[in-house]
Amino acid sequence: MDSSEQVPAPRTPLLLPVSFKKNYSREDAKGNLRNISLTGAFLEHTQEVFKSHEKIVIYLQVAGRERKLSATVIWSNSVGCGIKFNPTNNRDVQIIDDLIYFVETQRSDRRSVIDKIFKKVG
Repeated sequence: MDSSEQVPAPRTPLLLPVSFKKNYSREDAKGNLRNISLTGAFLEHTQEVFKSHEKIVIYLQVAGRERKLSATVIWSNSVGCGIKFNPTNNRDVQIIDDLIYFVETQRSDRRSVIDKIFKKVG
């Protein structure tokens, strides 16, 4: 496979409210990250119209602190857009990795509680 046929990284489903804006915009818009991977995410929104290759900034809350991530729009439709993260340092990658870990840990904790309930009922 050549580099132009890159396979996207596995996605982790989530529902995370975020603010975002185009690089040249002054006003934030609201949306939700609906899935995420180390390389990108799906940003659900209805306020903006994006073009492929447009640069955006995403603001999200992680561990009670606002984090800023830079991204590029890969594709867009009426529901949202696929974005590719543009990490500028290791901290940006760590933020994304920590968020994925937190979401997956919450999911596995819920699964183990449900399993215990089913074992007691069954």
